[in-house]
Amino acid sequence: MTAVSQSAHLSPLQKWRHRLVIAKCDPTLLIGLGLLFVFAWLIAAPIINVLFEVFTVQTGDEMRTGGDAGQVTSYYLERVFASRMSSIIFWKPLWNTLLVSIISMLLSMTIGSILAWLLVRTNLMGRRWLSTALIIPFMLPAWTFALAWTTLFKNATIGGQPGWAEAMGYQLPDWVSYGAFPTILIMTLNYIPFVILLVGNALRRLDSQLEEAGQMLGASRGRVALSIVFPLMRPALMSSALLIFADAIGEFSVPYVLGLPVQFETLATSLYRAIGTQQNGVAAVFAGVILVVGIATLALDTWMMREARRFAIIGSKGAMERRQSLGWLQWPATILALVMVFIGVIAPLGALALSTVMHLPGRFELSNFTLDYWIGTNLDTVALRNGILLSSEFWNAAWSSISIVGSASICAGILGLLTGYIVLRSPLKFVSVSLRQITFFPYLVPGIAFAAAFLTLFAVPHGPIPALYGTPMILFLALIADQMPFASRAGISAMTQLGSDVEDSARVAGAGWLRRMFSIILPIQRNALVTAVLMPFISGIKGVSLFIILAVPATDVLTTFSIRLIDFNYTQAANAVVLMIALIALFGTILINRLTGTGLAQGLES
Repeated sequence: MTAVSQSAHLSPLQKWRHRLVIAKCDPTLLIGLGLLFVFAWLIAAPIINVLFEVFTVQTGDEMRTGGDAGQVTSYYLERVFASRMSSIIFWKPLWNTLLVSIISMLLSMTIGSILAWLLVRTNLMGRRWLSTALIIPFMLPAWTFALAWTTLFKNATIGGQPGWAEAMGYQLPDWVSYGAFPTILIMTLNYIPFVILLVGNALRRLDSQLEEAGQMLGASRGRVALSIVFPLMRPALMSSALLIFADAIGEFSVPYVLGLPVQFETLATSLYRAIGTQQNGVAAVFAGVILVVGIATLALDTWMMREARRFAIIGSKGAMERRQSLGWLQWPATILALVMVFIGVIAPLGALALSTVMHLPGRFELSNFTLDYWIGTNLDTVALRNGILLSSEFWNAAWSSISIVGSASICAGILGLLTGYIVLRSPLKFVSVSLRQITFFPYLVPGIAFAAAFLTLFAVPHGPIPALYGTPMILFLALIADQMPFASRAGISAMTQLGSDVEDSARVAGAGWLRRMFSIILPIQRNALVTAVLMPFISGIKGVSLFIILAVPATDVLTTFSIRLIDFNYTQAANAVVLMIALIALFGTILINRLTGTGLAQGLES
């Protein structure tokens, strides 16, 4: 009698016992269902809840809405979209958001594509060194450049210490110091490395023989570029543009630093202001708009990439990558690349570093230099009495950052590897597909909107789960959820390369699931696990959007500590903290490169 016919004669209790025995030997399905439950709670539930709050009366709004808390209402939609205040609270911020997002996308695409072509397809001087130098801004927090801008070009509009230009006698108008112009410029600088990486890698895979064939048939370089190169590069170009636009829609830190002094509001800063004034229903509408725009944009990107695969040309070992001679353009091209390195790396980091050792900005006299903002004591300030290296507030924030982000990154890395294992090994396709989709979902939601969604769910108790707002736990859980797209993709990629033969051999030899995991899977995937931990750590340590919404003074991290110093106009101390964050992010990136033997610029240099 076969095992199937035997199981058919078992009683229901015996069947459950049989399933438990199988699950004990291979608990893949149970673990997959458990992970689905966890991610549904951490990822899907907050997003569903924030959309639900758009249509329900919030506590404290009973008088405004004319209904009881929890009742269905259209008040928040009407207030945001169709009230007398809607032009101020929504339509103008929406216009500002679209303005900076579209223009910074176009500028970064133009400049980044030119630089990518110079690095990959030409004999540009210093190409290997420039390939690394030009993508350093990708490793730094975006608001590093915003703070550098205010250090250099701040005017007297908001008081406090002047910027370097004003200290040297140059009176700058508001549109130069704050608002749309510097916001667009800084966001462009921040996105250029992203374009270089995506477009550069696509150019590297493009067979140069196709271009040479066109030239042999008499086509000019311009005709070859428009008729051959551009159509083949269109998927990479469109994907870069859409991803930049989706990220720019939810960008908070740059508009916060450069926009608020002149009331230049975007959707992200309006969302933050609504939460700060306890207008939770209005904040839910803002979060919903940002969420829908982000999802729609990235869904369009996914569809376009799927369509592009139908026409993909796959380069093999026979593909050729000849570099074109720049001729007389060699020097102008090299100067352009060096200027971008200066503007994007040397100038902002140099300005921040110098500002931290100056009493008065922009005065280059020996008597003006000081280390007070690093190691000074009894400073003449209210919120910071000692230099940051001697300040208990700084070290408490640093410890909170490292402990919260570090522990969340470790958990995200382990969950990412488990997710990869289940996606590749699950006996049920539904579990595999659901895990792959739900762990990627936070990537579709801008950080500021996801933080608002998390706040609406966990700010109040739900059954046995207490209110988590104001505790490190809410930051810990939000970081895990927010970083799962990186961690899960790293785990799926690693498990795809491993295959199942090794584990099948151990199973035949009698090794249980735990034994196989700790003796086979984890040792083999050690480097993948390190990457899955370090990537979320770097992203989390320099992140602003989650912390600015979810952190309170008792749970200050380095990013919120620096933002608080900015609010007090303690420019030198804030810049010092930002430099420390940038150093941690750079060190983490270098560590990943050393451990994995790869680098962000590796594809550009080869």
